Amino acid sequence: MQKSMNSDTSVETLNSTRQGTGAVQMRIKSANSHHDRLSQSKSMVLTDAGKVIEPISRHRRNHSQHALKDVIPPLEQLMVEKEGYLQKAKIADGGKKLRKNWSTSWIVLSSRKLEFYKESKQQALSNMKTGHKPESVDLCGAHIEWAKEKSSRKNVFQITTVSGNEFLLQSDIDFIILDWFHAIKNAIDRLPKDPSGSSRNLELFKIQRSSSTELLSHYDNDIKEQKPEHRKSLMFRLHHSASDTSDKNRVKSRLKKFITRRPSLKTLQEKGLIKDQIFGSHLHTVCERENSTVPRFVKQCIEAVEKRGLDVDGIYRVSGNLATIQKLRFIVNQEEKLNLDDSQWEDIHVVTGALKMFFRELPEPLFPYSFFERFVEAIKKQDYNTRIETIKTLVQKLPPPNRDTMKILFGHLTKIVAKASKNLMSTQSLGIVFGPTLLRAEDETGNMAIHMVYQNQIAELMLTEYSKIFGSEE
Repeated sequence: MQKSMNSDTSVETLNSTRQGTGAVQMRIKSANSHHDRLSQSKSMVLTDAGKVIEPISRHRRNHSQHALKDVIPPLEQLMVEKEGYLQKAKIADGGKKLRKNWSTSWIVLSSRKLEFYKESKQQALSNMKTGHKPESVDLCGAHIEWAKEKSSRKNVFQITTVSGNEFLLQSDIDFIILDWFHAIKNAIDRLPKDPSGSSRNLELFKIQRSSSTELLSHYDNDIKEQKPEHRKSLMFRLHHSASDTSDKNRVKSRLKKFITRRPSLKTLQEKGLIKDQIFGSHLHTVCERENSTVPRFVKQCIEAVEKRGLDVDGIYRVSGNLATIQKLRFIVNQEEKLNLDDSQWEDIHVVTGALKMFFRELPEPLFPYSFFERFVEAIKKQDYNTRIETIKTLVQKLPPPNRDTMKILFGHLTKIVAKASKNLMSTQSLGIVFGPTLLRAEDETGNMAIHMVYQNQIAELMLTEYSKIFGSEE
């Protein structure tokens, strides 16, 4: 019987070791075959943990699998290793920086990639539309590091891929983020470093972010071998990055030349390139330009408020929409035709806000700096009548644009006070609003609290005794 078996088949038993494990291979040869080839092959490898790894075929046409096994991982390596919720922010896509927006994502880690879902994987797969794939990160050749400087949040680390994508992952719970960091790092370390030219892609990505001309020249030969359209695109990206520093220096140099050679404001105004402004100009300049002693804009605002704002609650106290006020300011500065009855200025608080802004932006306040201390000394006088007469004398000494504009403004404010029962704006309220705006010291390093008291008191007195102070100036 022993001889009969030897005549039909021959059995060879080979003992070998692979990575510290035992392997038994059995080869069966057919005695009737014309060629000495393998007709059947079986291989079983036992790991230390007792797991069975799929055999690698030794068939001739598959003999290249020994090179592909590092590129294409076995099926069980694509199984989920870890999953859970983390905070995620994508900050770069292909090297292009993105706005950092944090969102909660369900993260799934396999041996080769990370996948991001908005919900748990099972729910995501059931709700996902056909053909739609989750966002994923190829870990092959990727780099992971802690990134404290990238966010004010704690426990943040960054993953950078060979394609130039950058992700931030974060969790407030220390042990969770540490577990994720080490799990991803271990997955990256297990993967081959240069699959299908990954390392070269990583170097190219680094070149795009580097200004090193030495690295650029290293790749010049490879670039020349590419197709013209590809070479042109890549050369632009590489040399554009390399010249960032020199470009910045050139920009600085040009700016310096421009600043030193820039024309004067007077020259630009003479050429009509810069128009005279209403807001921010000296009061006398505006009046001279308009051939008047009261700015046209002040008159327009006062007329609009007296027409439709005397009964409005909190007039001059309530703030209008700042964007609309700035729009009105722009139109006035451009000397465009202004119609305050237009629907866009329907909110009267926009008009009052613009009027207050006009007085607030005067380079010198309505009460000139040279008169500030004199008005303060007048309001300090103990005798009430002496106080009124002193202020009246000071008003008469003011330059015509200041005096006439002051008279029209305070005359308007007395009409506001007359309607105090409806608009709830008393003399004291208006003094608080307009005192610091119309009257301030040139050097405000002194006691501002005391100055504010005097500012309010002066404005209140000029409202209360308007007819006595301005009556003779009809």
